[in-house]
Amino acid sequence: MATYKKRGYKPKKEKIVKEVEETFDETQSTTAEVFNNLDEAANKSEQWIENNSKPLFYGLVAVAALILIYLGYNKFIAEPTEKEASNELAYPRTFFDKAATSSGKVADSLYNLALTGGDGKYGFPDIAETFSGTKAGNVANYYAGISYLKMKKYEEAIEYLSNFSSDDELLGPTALGAIGDAFADINQAEDALEYYEKAATKKDNEFTAPLFLFKAGQTAMSLKKYSVAEKHFSLIKEKYSNTDQGRDIEKYINSAKYAQ
Repeated sequence: MATYKKRGYKPKKEKIVKEVEETFDETQSTTAEVFNNLDEAANKSEQWIENNSKPLFYGLVAVAALILIYLGYNKFIAEPTEKEASNELAYPRTFFDKAATSSGKVADSLYNLALTGGDGKYGFPDIAETFSGTKAGNVANYYAGISYLKMKKYEEAIEYLSNFSSDDELLGPTALGAIGDAFADINQAEDALEYYEKAATKKDNEFTAPLFLFKAGQTAMSLKKYSVAEKHFSLIKEKYSNTDQGRDIEKYINSAKYAQ
């Protein structure tokens, strides 16, 4: 049965208009509510700021004062102190450098001058203590430690080298390795091994890493920790075969392997 549209049919415009008006009124009402909430929040924020204006002001003043104090400290205290410490470090360094190219009693005498100072000038330990917290004071710990190590004063060497910290590519690992040397010389092989391993992994380079891996391997052998020794020797072969330690490393690997 066919369907048809009745002639003269017209959609009920009044109903559509009414629905649109109702929808518009609802949207308008929601928008107004949002703006009212925003106004209310803004009013509360303004009221809070007004009620807390003094604490906020004092807080800003305090922050500004801290910044000025920090800048003033760096400019008038930290920088001059750092410069003074660096100047003081130059005196014992001359003796240290001369001692490094000398031997026997002459070297010991020069290292001693570097440690004790003279002519009203500080030695390394005095600089480390007087200027602690400065870069020069930190470096003075290193030089003092190495000087004591060269003079076979191992406990003092360990003390000062332990107070030194650095991320320098060479100085950082060397200081740790020197502590290992000091422990090795007083027959504390376990401690020596620990510091050799720390020195070997401090920086990945072809100077300090293979050197201290080799010392760690040798120390592990003396402790009969053959698998540990093999691991260190094998790492030299794997990563540093072109270094002095890497040239004959195969025989050390075999020694550790067949000793197990």
